[in-house]
Amino acid sequence: MPASEILSAQRNDPSFPDIWEELNWRGLVHVSTDPDALKELLAGPPIVYYCGFDPTAPSLHLGNLVQLLVLRRLQLAGHRPLGLVGGSTGLIGDPRPSAERTLNDRETVAEWVGRLQGQIERFLSFEGDAAARIVNNLDWTAPLSAIDFLREIGKHFRVGTMLKKDAVAARLNSDAGISYTEFSYQILQGMDFLELYRQYDCVLQTGGSDQWGNLTSGTDLIHRVEGRSVHAIGTPLITNSDGTKFGKSEGNAIWLDAEMCSPYRFYQFWLNTDDSDVIARLKVFTFLTREQIEALEHEVREQPFRREAQRTLAREVTTLVHGRGATDAVIAASEALFGQGDLSSLDAATLAAAVEELENAELGEDATVVQALVATKLCQSLSEARRAIAQGGVYLNNAKVEDPDATLAGAGLAGGRAVLRRGKKTLAGVVLA
Repeated sequence: MPASEILSAQRNDPSFPDIWEELNWRGLVHVSTDPDALKELLAGPPIVYYCGFDPTAPSLHLGNLVQLLVLRRLQLAGHRPLGLVGGSTGLIGDPRPSAERTLNDRETVAEWVGRLQGQIERFLSFEGDAAARIVNNLDWTAPLSAIDFLREIGKHFRVGTMLKKDAVAARLNSDAGISYTEFSYQILQGMDFLELYRQYDCVLQTGGSDQWGNLTSGTDLIHRVEGRSVHAIGTPLITNSDGTKFGKSEGNAIWLDAEMCSPYRFYQFWLNTDDSDVIARLKVFTFLTREQIEALEHEVREQPFRREAQRTLAREVTTLVHGRGATDAVIAASEALFGQGDLSSLDAATLAAAVEELENAELGEDATVVQALVATKLCQSLSEARRAIAQGGVYLNNAKVEDPDATLAGAGLAGGRAVLRRGKKTLAGVVLA
């Protein structure tokens, strides 16, 4: 399914009286400027609003996806989004909680700007009355001299106020401290909002609640310089019900780029969502209606073993990010791995991505299945492996292994890989050397 078809199928839920009510029901408003004024503003004539994305990596991740979907929901309500890619702020990076960022070179940042721009464009429509626009803050920052920056922008910021910002305060209290470079980030982000206000009459910025200090730098600056009240919305940081950071898997972010996080791994991430988290994820990350989500909530309560909510979540978000074709392929792979489909029909990339998520071993075709079971840790010893085969519980590429002396000869599927299964659910991969 092309991105244009995905976009054309998206709708806000008509059961809500306005987009502000829907954003709140979906749990997307953690903090904001005047809520009553925002409700009135968003229910009125179209406004221009923006969210910024810094190229501090070659891909956006799940935290950024929250912002992309907020941009899209507001666009569906008739408002006009600006997707800002931080060509200048990406050269600095906003302050991290614990240590100074490693600064990337200009060529790397420029490359990442292009990659992020391409990702942002997939989630917004660039046609019609609410057509989106991509902007780059390097366009107005690069021509500005240091003297002009200090005279025209820096004079409006008070150091005492800047020191109270959460991100700055955290670093000041750490062993690493904070450099002037990262300390000045909030001034640059504030200047972005001012520039977009002047160029496009932009009156709303959205971002994560951990960016609230930077968001209000812009609202305060515009009020000081232009005498106009503008707005900001901070979305909640998405965490799991146990308090762990969402979007992390063994220390690795879930990226939106298929080369950095395969569609198969992406799908499995959502499929493994805990029952206690799945309804909140459906609200934030899908365009399902309140009625549909409440029906799935009933399923979680009454028949959690079916995992219908998780399968719906995985299908919807993977389609949103990677398209229908990739989603169908990973669903087929998931089913085939557990004996419900033909492994030989899978394409090499999908099979490789699926097998890489398993315990793997590299073996020659002359190795026996018994040796492969031990090498992949499906069995602890050769004798245990032989017993497992004798009991009829071992499968090679979904075919039951009956001969304890069987080898891996001819077992290679696409990309020279094979799949071992012990019982119904314990899997491992074999890469044939």
